[in-house]
Amino acid sequence: MIRFLQPWWLLAVLPVLLLAGAYVWRQLHRRTYAMRFTNVELLRTLAPKGIGWRRHAAAGVMLLSLLILATGMARPAVDTKEPLERATIMLAIDVSLSMEADDVPPNRLEAAQEAAKQFVAELPPTYNLGLVAFAKSANVLVPPGKDRPAVTQAIDGLVLAEATATGEAVFTCLEAIRSVPADGAQGIPPARIVLLSDGYRTSGRSIEEAAAAAQAANVPVSTIAFGTDSGQVDIGGQVQRVPVDRLALAELAETTQGFFYEAASVNELKQVYQDMGSSIGFRTEAREITQWYAGIALLFALCAAGLSLLWTSRLV
Repeated sequence: MIRFLQPWWLLAVLPVLLLAGAYVWRQLHRRTYAMRFTNVELLRTLAPKGIGWRRHAAAGVMLLSLLILATGMARPAVDTKEPLERATIMLAIDVSLSMEADDVPPNRLEAAQEAAKQFVAELPPTYNLGLVAFAKSANVLVPPGKDRPAVTQAIDGLVLAEATATGEAVFTCLEAIRSVPADGAQGIPPARIVLLSDGYRTSGRSIEEAAAAAQAANVPVSTIAFGTDSGQVDIGGQVQRVPVDRLALAELAETTQGFFYEAASVNELKQVYQDMGSSIGFRTEAREITQWYAGIALLFALCAAGLSLLWTSRLV
C-alpha cells in the first residue's frame, strides 16, 4: 500500500487541477465561438480537416505528467518488512570509587573503558548492544540497539561515584533485555551480560539474587575482574585498601554459565557471544518511491512532447 510521508504536499495537486479545468473551459469557449461562424461551407474551404480528439492527447498526457509530479512532492512510500536481529549484549561497567585505584595501569576504570571499547569494536554489527553503569545504583546509559558510536561515547564519559551495586547492575541489564521489541518473534531475545568490575558489592540486592535471576532468564553473565589484592585508593583524604573480589565475580559467572576473566584479550571475549544464537524479528520501514513518480512523470512528459510534434508540428 502506498502512503505519503509528507501528505500536506498533496495540495500541489490543486494548481494542476485548476489548469486542467482552465483547459476544458477554453476548449468549450472555443467551440461556442466557432458556432457563431454561420457560413459553414466557406469555413470548410478555409480550414484544413481537423485532427479531432488527437488535438487534446498531448495536453492530456502533459497534465497527467504534472499531476504525477505534484503527487510525488508528498514523498510517496511503501511499507517493507526488514529482518531485524534481536540478539542482545549488555555491557555493565563498575564506576565505584574503588575503580580509581592505579594497581592496573593507568587505573582500573580506564583499563575497563579500554577493554569495553575493544569489545564494542569487535562485536558483530547485527547484534543489539546496550550499556549500564553502576555504583550505588545502576542506570541504563544506552538502551539495546545498533548504535555503536553512542555506546563508545557513553563509555568515554563515565564518571566515578560512591558504592558498588553489582547485583542491581545485573537486574538492570535483565530489564533492558526484556525491553527489546518482539518485532513478531517469540519470547525474549538470546542475550548475554558482560560485567566489568573490581568486585565487592556494598549496595543493593545481593550478587546471589542477581545470579539466580539471570539463571532463571537463561542469560549468562560473563565477568571481567580489574584490580589486584594490593589495590589502594584515596577516598575523602583517607587511603583505603580495595582488593578485587575475584571469588564473587567468578561465582556469578559460573552460576549463570558465563565466563570469568582477569586480563581478557579480545579473542577470549569472543567466547561471550560465539554460541549466542539468533532471533530474527521484522521491522516495518517506509521505503520512499519518489524517484519512481519522477521517472513516470518524465516518461509522460516525453510522450506529450512526441504526440504534439507528431500531430500538430508544435512542441506542446
